[in-house]
Amino acid sequence: MKNIIQHINKLFDHRVRLGIMSALMVNESVDFNTLKDLLGVTDGNLASHLKALEKVAYININKSFVDKKPNTKYSTTQLGSLEFKKHIAALERIINNQT
Repeated sequence: MKNIIQHINKLFDHRVRLGIMSALMVNESVDFNTLKDLLGVTDGNLASHLKALEKVAYININKSFVDKKPNTKYSTTQLGSLEFKKHIAALERIINNQT
């Protein structure tokens, strides 16, 4: 069981970061407002969680303008995708009681 636990990533403990990564894993990219609406969080709350994921290089940030308005899109990095898959696999092994 200890081997499985080591793959549980503390960064994904919070529901917002788990939600961000889940959304990014199934989409090529997602913009800030879509993430905010999807997760039901405030601008500041979402921004702080995105910053935590950016700090460890789990997400990419792409800033652009759409109709002269700023638009920020997020996507997973290769590292972020790998770490999230390891986290989910460990959870699945725990749920299925596999050691």
